[in-house]
Amino acid sequence: MAISNSSSSNAATTPSGILTTQQYQAQKQAAGTAQSKPMDQTAFLTLFTTQLKNQDPTDPVKNEAFVAQLAQFSQLEATTAMKTSMDTMASTMSNDRLLGAASLIGKSVTVPNGPVIVTNTSVSQGTINLPTGADGVTLNVYDSAGKLVKSQTYGTQAAGDMTLSWDGTDNSSNPVANGTYSFTAVAISKGQTIKPTVSTQATVQSVSGAASGAMMLNVGGGKSVDLSKVTNISQ
Repeated sequence: MAISNSSSSNAATTPSGILTTQQYQAQKQAAGTAQSKPMDQTAFLTLFTTQLKNQDPTDPVKNEAFVAQLAQFSQLEATTAMKTSMDTMASTMSNDRLLGAASLIGKSVTVPNGPVIVTNTSVSQGTINLPTGADGVTLNVYDSAGKLVKSQTYGTQAAGDMTLSWDGTDNSSNPVANGTYSFTAVAISKGQTIKPTVSTQATVQSVSGAASGAMMLNVGGGKSVDLSKVTNISQ
């Protein structure tokens, strides 16, 4: 039972064992806080010992039940400890992977849908895979604003990887401005139109870890690529 004191004089006459409103609320809050904490080994053993002390003498806990309860708690503790160890191991492995990926900075990697950097009107290349070959392939080059600057067509291609080359000129054969461009390809294979992914060479500028756990390579042109999608690494 809880009662509220209307004045300090009443506090002095409160019978022993009777809580004031403030005391009752404080006790209830403390109990709620205690219940919100996970039960550790000490709390479990205290609870279990109390249970044994207050059991019915005519129907005591059987040895099997006693052992089963201890086993359940031990298993729970082991699972919790294992999870903590796995989390620590995952964090360590993530750091190791980040350090390993850092060795790629400054190197050239082949990535799908990578940027095409033009600096000196040099030949830029891309690679597509044609599992069944192609009757014809068209390479389209776009600038950073998404404007088509060049289209060039290739004839029949055998099955396998095909290299696409661009000399850095537009459809009027004029050199394009330095900057970042992109490739797309369209192929006709066995009467069907397909759009194979074009992989290009890009230089790794930095590395970072994504929230998903993936290791990302930040390459030229402001593009980030999952390390697992890199198909080739060169100096």
